[in-house]
Amino acid sequence: MSAQVSDEDLEELAASARAALVREIDRTGAWADDPVWRDAFEQVPRHLFVPYYYVGVSGGYERRWGESPDPAARARWMRGAYADVPLATRLRDGELLSSSSQPSLMAMMLVALGVADGHRVLEIGSGTGYNAALLAHRLGDDDLVTTIDLEPEITESARRHLEAAGHRPVVATGDGARGAPERAPFDRIIATCTLPSIPRAWLAQCRPGARVLTPFATGLVALTVTDAEHAEGRFLATPAYFVPLRGASRSQPESVPVGGLPRGARDDELFRFLLALTRGGLDPQEAYTLWEREDRPRRERYGITVSGERAWAWLDDPEGPYVWQLPGG
Repeated sequence: MSAQVSDEDLEELAASARAALVREIDRTGAWADDPVWRDAFEQVPRHLFVPYYYVGVSGGYERRWGESPDPAARARWMRGAYADVPLATRLRDGELLSSSSQPSLMAMMLVALGVADGHRVLEIGSGTGYNAALLAHRLGDDDLVTTIDLEPEITESARRHLEAAGHRPVVATGDGARGAPERAPFDRIIATCTLPSIPRAWLAQCRPGARVLTPFATGLVALTVTDAEHAEGRFLATPAYFVPLRGASRSQPESVPVGGLPRGARDDELFRFLLALTRGGLDPQEAYTLWEREDRPRRERYGITVSGERAWAWLDDPEGPYVWQLPGG
């Protein structure tokens, strides 16, 4: 009998913790431009997607588990599942393979994606399946959502989590850089992993006017697709740090040396973004000179253009004086 009471208490805790998370995201203003997303976060239970996760402790990670025999540990797991923080969900030899993103960042990205009724959406990086569930809830049609990940273990668990939450979008196993051509065309593509270049396969699988939102160089760029070979757009204001895409585009550039630069620049998040974006196009001293000359530009002043075989980043104007060729372009 006591176990049954404990389960009931846990469900009450889930409901109150989820309501508190929604209020917290509300305060950030993340869905002010598209409040329909509030209902998705109210209705989709995040804890079903993180039956266990890891939190950093001194000397490593602590595993929190929803099936722990200790009622206090289960309560800690439940409260943590609704914290507005990213949750590490899969580790291998100390390397983070998959995570559940910070909910307020997810809400901001979903609003920025500009989803409308009837849109077909491709998600690159299935993670726990939580983001796909939010999309499926918003669209009201599971078949409009496709999510893909390279790791079979990740897609299998995401599929189980989605079914537990009452959703059955298409969950595919494969290289996200190649998209999902058999499910195209798409109106929206959203990536939850960072990339070294913009895959041309994505553009080819989009309808004209489609929107692609992807992490890039510690930021988030929103591209409007003109056709299979052309897309352009600016970065959002927010910083974003995601697990790298694994697969065909898995290689990541080495870190840029910043010795000799003023500490204020080395420690400035916006300057680090400029270094990441112009990697190979500007040396650190040139980047610092530009950064100071242009009044330490914020992310929204930068953008990316893809045109045929070329791809470049730019400051203020895609045809202006500050442009940098990107990998694969």
